[in-house]
Amino acid sequence: MAGSSFGNLFRITTWGESHGKALGVVIDGCPAGLPLEAQDIQIFLDRRKPGKTAISTPRKEADEVEILSGVFEGKTTGTPISLLIPNTSQKSSDYSEIASYYRPGHADYTFDKKFGFRDYRGGGRSSARETAGRVAAGAIASKLLKELGITVMAYTKSIGPVHIDMSHFEKDAILSTATCMPDKTADEKASAYLKECMMNKDSSGGVVECVVTGMPAGIGDPVFDKLDANLSKAIMSIGAVKAVEIGDGFAVSTAKGSENNDAFTMHDQKVIKKTNHAGGVLGGISDGADIILRAHFKPTPSIFQKQETVNKSGENVEVEIKGRHDPVVVPRAVVVVECMTALTVLDACMANMSARLEYLTDFYHPSN
Repeated sequence: MAGSSFGNLFRITTWGESHGKALGVVIDGCPAGLPLEAQDIQIFLDRRKPGKTAISTPRKEADEVEILSGVFEGKTTGTPISLLIPNTSQKSSDYSEIASYYRPGHADYTFDKKFGFRDYRGGGRSSARETAGRVAAGAIASKLLKELGITVMAYTKSIGPVHIDMSHFEKDAILSTATCMPDKTADEKASAYLKECMMNKDSSGGVVECVVTGMPAGIGDPVFDKLDANLSKAIMSIGAVKAVEIGDGFAVSTAKGSENNDAFTMHDQKVIKKTNHAGGVLGGISDGADIILRAHFKPTPSIFQKQETVNKSGENVEVEIKGRHDPVVVPRAVVVVECMTALTVLDACMANMSARLEYLTDFYHPSN
């Protein structure tokens, strides 16, 4: 199948299925000399792995990463980095029943129509477990970006009707709350709402917000490879994302130009913006302000209520889905959004090195 690779200069290819022997990723384009060990990657995978809280799937996976290549004596070598993440808690029997019908809200039907078969064991390549490879690669991208003074931070902005209050923002709460909300009061309300959903055999959607700080102006391109276009593609490639916003996002369609334009001003001999309605991107190119994006996730389609569908014999049937499922995908998707953003920004920064002659002459001129 096509479409398992992402990026141009910093390029990743994920592989593996939900209930196969393992998942993994191959990363090409990582420069030599970056200090890297498995724990640098494991920290990110631990944020994504299942079975940690009452609002995540009870499937238990250690998601322990193994570096197979591309690292020697604690530093990257510049050659492809191959990472392995074994599956240790496959229960394919949980999914044997669904082999005969198409689950509502899932990729069962579309996958079958495209390939003529489907891996019904948890969705195969369509499963959210595929994102483990993205997160492993994103951990390396994030570490590289820190070398450039760029940081990427994502968090849960809302779950169902519960929204965070930015005046209560606590960065540490992103990693300590079950919902990954930086607002502990909102976390309590969202957790109560999710328990109610679970009691009703239902699920919830939500929003992940991501902020990139330290981003210099001038990164991105003005036509097909706009920075915001590539970020949108990266985020939309995450399963269950149905909409992406940059800056004010949907609100711009009801705003006036006088309200939406960001005024420029000088500060410490540097051009800055007084506001950031654009979300850090103008004309497809970063403007030096924080990049702000939001990913809107649909409710988990695997709910335990009776649902109408069609079986492979073309008959109308009613089904009750079984197995191990999250009542909301948002908390575990926070780190996925963060990593896909990091991968996109890093690739754009690398591409920018060829944007001006001076960038090349500064490095390659004999006098330097």
